[in-house]
Amino acid sequence: MLPPKIYNHDIMHCTHQNVTGNYLYGSRILGLTHPEDIVQLRPEVQPDWGAITAHYDRIGLSYSCNVIWDVDLKRFTEYPDYQPSVFIFGDPLHPGSLDEAYFREMDADWLTSVEFINNKNNFVQMADELGVEIPETWCFERKAAIESLAAFPYPCYIKPSVSVDGVGIFRCQDEPDLRQVLAGWDDLIPLQIQAEVVACAFLNLQYHVSVQGAERLAATEQVLDGYAHSGNRYPTLHQPWDIVEPMAEWLVAQGMKDLFAFDVAVIQTPTGYRYLAIECNPRFNGASYPTGIANKLKIPCWSSETFTTAFRSLKDLDLQDIEFDPHSHTGVILVNWGTIQVGKLGVLLAGSIAQQNQLRATLKQRLSESPAGCQDRKPVPSEIRSAEL
Repeated sequence: MLPPKIYNHDIMHCTHQNVTGNYLYGSRILGLTHPEDIVQLRPEVQPDWGAITAHYDRIGLSYSCNVIWDVDLKRFTEYPDYQPSVFIFGDPLHPGSLDEAYFREMDADWLTSVEFINNKNNFVQMADELGVEIPETWCFERKAAIESLAAFPYPCYIKPSVSVDGVGIFRCQDEPDLRQVLAGWDDLIPLQIQAEVVACAFLNLQYHVSVQGAERLAATEQVLDGYAHSGNRYPTLHQPWDIVEPMAEWLVAQGMKDLFAFDVAVIQTPTGYRYLAIECNPRFNGASYPTGIANKLKIPCWSSETFTTAFRSLKDLDLQDIEFDPHSHTGVILVNWGTIQVGKLGVLLAGSIAQQNQLRATLKQRLSESPAGCQDRKPVPSEIRSAEL
């Protein structure tokens, strides 16, 4: 029997300060917990605790009530029999920090594997050694090593070798664009330049580490808003696990634990599909949380999205008639719920594509209403749920 876990999925030590409500994102782990686990949450989300647990109780989703209302990592030492789970095992933005030292003391091999593959230039090196196909990429220890901008295909992307949430990544349409970005680039920051991939889809291939090694968790298709990731969809036609399997197995052999994922581009050719690995995320990611909930509730078809809302408290949000029904496997599930305080909600939409579309339209309408306006709203006709949702 596996030991219970203690979850701390706060992202404040590893995310950009411009991410609105980043201090509230740790709440999204609640739906992945089990009653025997312990979960650390920021006290700021405590006012919505009653509403989110009532929602999870109604839809049949188990969770832990063993809450520690602070996110100090040192609390792990108080529960030596619990397996730790964090968003990312390390402190990628602050090398040499006290948090990094603490992670190294906990599990040096795990930290080393995360730090190595989280470096995009190391990813390119290992892909070459293991035969993992990737887009055409040039790696540099500093911008002064770049001899000619004419050598690169355009459009292209310039990326720092270590980045979180896409911070510092620029798309360059032509050589003047690239020259402008490089003019403001710190010469001490390693970088890479990567050819743009004309893809028909981008995938997220998630692995879970067990005693058996790297186990396939889920392949989801990314929902994009322009070039930005805005959600995920499951299932997907594409299952190119063999493309990244060599690197997944290598990572686990180096000490990787818990969960990690690969981003993969899908290119349609006259003879079929071609798959290119873009990068490895040695951590949980935006797809991990809806995937975990969907697996617990055995939901066969779903998508996840982030919505904006006028509401600032879950108790004012009415999901009547669209809340997830465990019998029909359709409806709305709140995933990233703490962020409602800043007008954002991460949501899972369960059901067929047609049902997801109906849920999305209804939910967007409700989220745009003022709390006072909810009193006068007519209920959704029941036949919509059975026929279209």
